[in-house]
Amino acid sequence: MKRGSTLFLKIAVILIGIPILALCIFVVPEIADYAKELYPDLAYLPYYVLIIMYGAAIPFYFALFQALKLLSYIDKNEAFSTVSVGALKNIKYCAMTISILYVTGMPFLYLMGEMDDAPGIILLGMVIIFASMVIAVFAAVLQRLLQEAINIKSENDLTV
Repeated sequence: MKRGSTLFLKIAVILIGIPILALCIFVVPEIADYAKELYPDLAYLPYYVLIIMYGAAIPFYFALFQALKLLSYIDKNEAFSTVSVGALKNIKYCAMTISILYVTGMPFLYLMGEMDDAPGIILLGMVIIFASMVIAVFAAVLQRLLQEAINIKSENDLTV
């Protein structure tokens, strides 16, 4: 396979990471300040928001890094290898981690939605949870299929 055949996908992965970085820099501190305004008696709430949202950004960027590694394996004709299976496994764990973090953050989203009378905030949190779970399931299926393909390839190599 040509070396640059996955260039478009690599650029897409990088472009996915840029808006999330901008959100982490500019929007997340504003959300924490807003939480402090909504509930001044809950002094820990802004820190809770920061921990949940920045904590979810870490596995997100790790999953993007693993996707870039997977694309480089495809460029090197190592798509059917155990390192590719490992990259898919890491992506699966990252997606599950993001879902778990946002599930623990749902009480805050509920409080925020109740105070502002904005159920869309709760829906947005649920979209993030379910999208992460879909990615985790998809990565798990791909991991399983790739592992089976590697097993069949190794059996064929031993047979010949």
